[in-house]
Amino acid sequence: MPENLHTSNISSINSFQEKELKIVLNYLNTNSSFYKKLFSKHKISIDEINTIEDLQKIPFTKKEDLQEFNNDFICVPQSKIIDYVTTSGTMGDPVTIALTDKDLDRLAFNECNSYKITGGTNLDIYQLMTTIDKRFMAGLAYFLGARKLGAGIIRVGNGVPELQWDTVKRIAPTVIICVPSFILKLIEYAEKNGIDFKNSSIKKAICIGEPLRNEDLTLNTLGQKITNKWDLQLFSTYASSEMGAAFTECTEGKGGHLQPELVIIEIIDDNENPVKKGESGELVITTLGVEGMPLLRFKTGDICSVEYSPCACGRTTPRISPILGRKKQMIKYKGTTLYPTALYDILDTIEDVANYQIEIFTNEIGTDDILIKIGCKIESENLKENIKEHFRAKLRVAPTIKFENPEVLNKLLFTDLTRKPIKLIDKRIN
Repeated sequence: MPENLHTSNISSINSFQEKELKIVLNYLNTNSSFYKKLFSKHKISIDEINTIEDLQKIPFTKKEDLQEFNNDFICVPQSKIIDYVTTSGTMGDPVTIALTDKDLDRLAFNECNSYKITGGTNLDIYQLMTTIDKRFMAGLAYFLGARKLGAGIIRVGNGVPELQWDTVKRIAPTVIICVPSFILKLIEYAEKNGIDFKNSSIKKAICIGEPLRNEDLTLNTLGQKITNKWDLQLFSTYASSEMGAAFTECTEGKGGHLQPELVIIEIIDDNENPVKKGESGELVITTLGVEGMPLLRFKTGDICSVEYSPCACGRTTPRISPILGRKKQMIKYKGTTLYPTALYDILDTIEDVANYQIEIFTNEIGTDDILIKIGCKIESENLKENIKEHFRAKLRVAPTIKFENPEVLNKLLFTDLTRKPIKLIDKRIN
């Protein structure tokens, strides 16, 4: 594997990926029940797939395929499977991902590179504020990556601000890894308990699970609320269990860098055709170097764009924009097209909103409708109208608002079966 692949020109990166693609195709044709059937059904000769553009001759793999034929994607005997994880199930039934010892090495390579992209070294100490259990891939990846980097890692897990700050005091980590909204809870706890968080050992936060930036790469409301209180360097990441890889921001904050050793990417429009450079579309990935469950042209359902120009950090790898939304979560509301992130961004700016959960449903006339449950301690019609005015000002439409007790709503947001807050419930009739 070329050591300078991340600083090579695009043609060199493509050449490397095309060689790896041939290896993947031969491997799938020999070991994957699902892809052998797919190639046979569509009369695909893998000898005719030689370039990244040739991938267009192969049908897409969809989440529904993984859900319905999960075991048919496994390419190794059970004795070679070392670890089992499941997807979060955000858009349907969770999918089981089987990993071999080689896949765990790949996962460590991915996260070690991700740390390096953020400027991390073996002198750093990472405080892991996400779970490493509950069949969660990310927590394991962060641990393995830190081990490969030679850095320290403290496996505190999610929640419990008191324990997090006690750990900071005892061990002095330099970087935290967490869902970004949890940083606000850390700040709130520190302010209430006289903790000098601004002068703590923590200088960076690697963030997972929630967006931090707008489409133009400026910090969104959540990112601004954090940095207005605490001068942390925030790094957005995008990853999924299916691809076993991450796109991580560098210190320039100009998009998540592709790791070309691990995935090939495509961006497609609503008609499943490639978009023009710079345009937004659905992200499609083909995994490289996966042994247990390789995927070919897997539709992630996530909408983004790709920047191909070299980054000021010195890397030449393509960078993906912040995820604009999930294709299946697009809302057509009173003639306006919305993604849930636009709703989150507004709600996060309103001080009186303690928490919230959004429901999308099909109304009596068959169109999309929105109900937002809002947790606040003092309810009033003035507050409800103020919230609606925020929506009208930004989005030109105002959803229905229903007040809830924040503690009751918190139990709906965080359940024993989930790893991140359930901010969106989609009840629409397909």
